[in-house]
Amino acid sequence: MAKKILFVGAGAIGSYIGAFLSRAGHDVTLVDPWAEQVETIRKKGISVTGPHDPFEAHPKAFHLGESQRMPRDFDLAFVAMKVYDTAWAAQLALRHLKPEGFIVASENCWPDPIVAGVAGASRSLGLVMSKIGVAVWKPGQVERGAEKGQGTGHDVFRVGEHDGRVTARATEVAEMLKVVDGSQVTENLWGERWAKLCANAMGNPVQGMSGLGSSEIASSEVGRAITIHLASESARVGLALGHKVPKFNGTTAEQWAAADRREVYDTLDRMLTPTSAGGRNWRASMGQDVTKGRPTEIDYMNGHVVAQGRERGVPTPVSAATVDVVREVDAGTRKPEAQNIGLVLKRAGV
Repeated sequence: MAKKILFVGAGAIGSYIGAFLSRAGHDVTLVDPWAEQVETIRKKGISVTGPHDPFEAHPKAFHLGESQRMPRDFDLAFVAMKVYDTAWAAQLALRHLKPEGFIVASENCWPDPIVAGVAGASRSLGLVMSKIGVAVWKPGQVERGAEKGQGTGHDVFRVGEHDGRVTARATEVAEMLKVVDGSQVTENLWGERWAKLCANAMGNPVQGMSGLGSSEIASSEVGRAITIHLASESARVGLALGHKVPKFNGTTAEQWAAADRREVYDTLDRMLTPTSAGGRNWRASMGQDVTKGRPTEIDYMNGHVVAQGRERGVPTPVSAATVDVVREVDAGTRKPEAQNIGLVLKRAGV
């Protein structure tokens, strides 16, 4: 059955999912503060490319300043802004939902408690997206970089209730998203969310501080070193918190956490080393943010790892140094350059 769906956020992930759902016959409305994006969608629609047939979709689009004119009868709303914009975006979404409507937190980091603080857990649903990279470099054009489905039965979308129940609404959203890629309901939202946080924390800030792409970092010994340390610290914190952290980026959380053992570190280093030249040099979301001059999510990503580690007595020196250097890039007092990777490791005493 077609649903009336609101996306607060028409950036990369909002445009990508919104375009697919619009093409599938749902009544989709996007609202965003990026004026050029809204005007382009109104005039030309959204052009979607990636490891699938290209297509165009034509959802409705509103400027943020016009949001008061949007209807207030949406069945559900996806919040797809940067995580630091979650609170106001959730408030806007809540205002335009039916009484029984709910909000899907479809962002990186740890947005679910923020949404629940606005709408209540009973009207909040989590969406974790694994191994999917999308970007909008020009208004109205969204591109996906990762291989569709990874060719291994991988499910990109994990939809979950805060209390782990498998509900009708979670099942319905998971089924809806199958028009995009593999999708399932999870009973482990917090573990899945932490696994995605680890995957983001080990890659995004390295690109943001260095200006390098994914292939360039993986081809560098120092790039692999910071990646392994960030993954290891994040995994240790998640396990200390008691989360059931699923496998991420090629191996288990337990193996990442054990990277302080030389034989484990060497195994991880070999796993991350490219086997051939010319791999896709993708720019993750934080790399895109720095390029576009937008604030990064560093305080909500690696900063969250550091804060939680402090509470659990888990040392996170590389993560803490990473937060400091990316903050300097955010403030404009440091340029993004490859030498920043070595600087972080030096500050952390590695």
